[in-house]
Amino acid sequence: MPEEKKPIKMPQNVIMEDRRALTITGVNDIDSFDEQSVVVFTELGELTVRGFDLHMNKIDVETGELSMEGDIQSLSYSEGPNPKGGFFSKLFR
Repeated sequence: MPEEKKPIKMPQNVIMEDRRALTITGVNDIDSFDEQSVVVFTELGELTVRGFDLHMNKIDVETGELSMEGDIQSLSYSEGPNPKGGFFSKLFR
């Protein structure tokens, strides 16, 4: 009987420096992004980052790390299950 592979849960960390730089780990997928908002799916739910002049510096799908900078105004989680498929899963089909 083959062993079932369980998905590895990545730890969720959110590190903000002076409201100008943000690093998020535990990112599963990115739903959308522009200069005013970034929506990502994390191990703990959907996270929306709002601000101005937001730019992504680093996206590492394997490690689940996202690094961005800009004028960060808010971070908010929304309740509910993590939907499968987002921006990058649609892009790389």
